[in-house]
Order: sequence, then C-alpha cells, then structure tokens
Amino acid sequence: MEVKTVKKILVTGISGLVGSAVYLHLNRSPERYELYGLDRSRDLSERVFDDRSIDLPDSRYLTCDITDMEDVRRAVEGMDVVVHMAADPSGQSWESLRDNNLIGTYNIFEASREAGVSRIVAASTIQVSTGDCEHEPYKSIVEGREEDVPAEVPFVSADTPGQPRNIYAASKVWSESLARVYGHSHGVSSLCIRIGWVTGEDSPRSGRADLWCSQRDIAELVRCCIEADPAFRFGIYYGMSDNDRRWVDLENAQRDLGYRPQDGAERAP
Repeated sequence: MEVKTVKKILVTGISGLVGSAVYLHLNRSPERYELYGLDRSRDLSERVFDDRSIDLPDSRYLTCDITDMEDVRRAVEGMDVVVHMAADPSGQSWESLRDNNLIGTYNIFEASREAGVSRIVAASTIQVSTGDCEHEPYKSIVEGREEDVPAEVPFVSADTPGQPRNIYAASKVWSESLARVYGHSHGVSSLCIRIGWVTGEDSPRSGRADLWCSQRDIAELVRCCIEADPAFRFGIYYGMSDNDRRWVDLENAQRDLGYRPQDGAERAP
C-alpha cells in the first residue's frame, strides 16, 4: 500500500494574488501539505479583491525581505518544496527589480540548495514571450483579426527563444537561467512557470483573452509542479487557461506534469 507523506511547502510572496491563490488551493489538502508562508507583510496585495485570508500561525509565517539571506535561510530550513512567487512585478525601478528579482531570487535558490530542499517551483512570466506578438500569425491573434489567422498556427513553446520587451521580463529570463543552473548543476529540481494574466476579479473581461489564466488553473499548475516526477531537474511551463485564442504551448505541461486547465477565457463568468 502506498504511504503518502506530508510535504512541507514554503510559499514566498504568499500575500500576493497568485501566492494566496496557491495557498488556498493547497490548503484544501492538509493530509498532503504542511504549508508555510513568507512575505514582507501579512497584508494582502491590493490585487486581491475578495475576502480571502492566509490562516497561518506566526510559527509558520515569516515576515521578511528576501534580500535578507539569513532570514531566507531560516524560512527554507526543513522545507521539501519552495514555491517562489515573491517578486517586484511593477518594473518601475531598476533598484527594486535588482533587489527582489535578482538578489532575492538568488537567495531563495542558494539557501534552498544549502538546506537540501528537493524542488523549487519558481514564477516566471508570460512577458518573456511578449515580443512574439509583434510577428505574424501571433499579431493577428492578439489583435483579433480572425480572417488573417491561418488554419494551422505553431504554438510558442518553452523551446522558443525568449522575447522580453521590458526589464521586468528580462529579470525573469535571468531567473529561468538561474533555475537551469540549480536544476542541472546543484541538484535542486527547478521548475519555472511563465504565468499568464491572472486577475483579481478572476475574469478576462477587461483585457486580453489570449493570455488569461484563472486563479484555479494557476494554483493547480503549481500543485502539478510540486507533485511532478523527482527526476525532472528543470522545466519551463506556461501558466495559461485553455483559451480559444491561446498561442502558447501547454503540451509539455500536460505531458510532464499532468496539467489539464479547467477554465478558458471564453467560458469565464
């Protein structure tokens, strides 16, 4: 009979929209996951529109800045998996991007290696692929010119060279490269998710339906990464719902992780 062990999971950026969605999803399975949180504040992000709460005791919640290596070391000690969602997504300041997305991410990976963490699930962004939308047939898809979209469109995949168009996205290309180093050279299985457009209202009505990802789908993809075969040392996966106008590939997430999105922009409430 299979014995299921409880995994200790640290979610960084747990007060953010995606981090809190991941927490709520995993928290439904207390027999599988013992959850811990890290963020600069217990106050939920302004991008969270509902009344959710992070119901963790102080003993399982560390309020700190990920640029502080000693605090990060304390946070990852004893963890099986680190879900790294903490970052500066605004891109307003190079100093903040440097500190949070480069130094902070390095601290998470290096401290996890030191602590013997077996896997890191790291947030990247769909903006890594933004430049592909400047070219056909993706430009026609994004602009909604259905008559100009050919019958067969090759999906943009994790093997397609990145096309970032801002420093925030470039910082995530760096984090993907860092994950590759730790996955292949340092023994920490490192899986990256290029997160699509996740919204507080959990609806694509006010923006791009091609990029939308429901909170349920992104949280489930993270769970799939946590449970993936330990033999996977590195991988990049698109965090996207099954949108009709989707132009990125989900095949490797289905094959490697068993990810099956439940939602789609055209079927969202």
